[in-house]
Amino acid sequence: MTNDAKPIRLRVVDDHPVLREGLAALIGSQPDMTLVAQTGTGKGGVELFKIHRPDVTIMDLRLPDMNGIAAIAAIREHSPNARIIVLTTYLGDVQAERALKAGAYAFLLKATLTTDLLNSIRAVSQGKKWLPDDVASEMAEYSADDPLTPREIQVLEQVASGKSNKIIADYLEISEDTVKTHIRSILDKLGASDRTHAVTIALRRGFLDI
Repeated sequence: MTNDAKPIRLRVVDDHPVLREGLAALIGSQPDMTLVAQTGTGKGGVELFKIHRPDVTIMDLRLPDMNGIAAIAAIREHSPNARIIVLTTYLGDVQAERALKAGAYAFLLKATLTTDLLNSIRAVSQGKKWLPDDVASEMAEYSADDPLTPREIQVLEQVASGKSNKIIADYLEISEDTVKTHIRSILDKLGASDRTHAVTIALRRGFLDI
């Protein structure tokens, strides 16, 4: 960084204090970066953005009070040019696609922060997108697949919580035969052998956030 260049102003939104401390230390070690704010909630992240207007926001997808995707959308509604890096524990093509559609510039796995974070920050601060190769490969692998419908995801959420077809039908106010039809479609779309397998695949890919 040249003497007259301003450091990249960063904000961290994550509900794990230890991770925030680690990110603060990593950012603080870089002469071209400075941490201006941090919080552990999505609502706090939205409010702090309005106050500090950071160059780049680093945000966890799973927050205690609101979904990270919803927080991204709220920030982008207030500031359409906001540059956001999404953090997640799990590799999932659906999660990545949702984050990018919501307006995120980068999607990073927490396991790769030490190798990818600083480069992604510098790229995003310049308006560039950043997607690790393994995430991009996962998205490409499933790009031609028929996506689950919102109703199928609702059914799958209930399956994941251990409910029977009858209870799911009552809860969603549909017939039990309709539930069975949705489950057959879900198994076919996910290439799953049974209900448990479908839930496992859906969690890995990011269809479910439970």
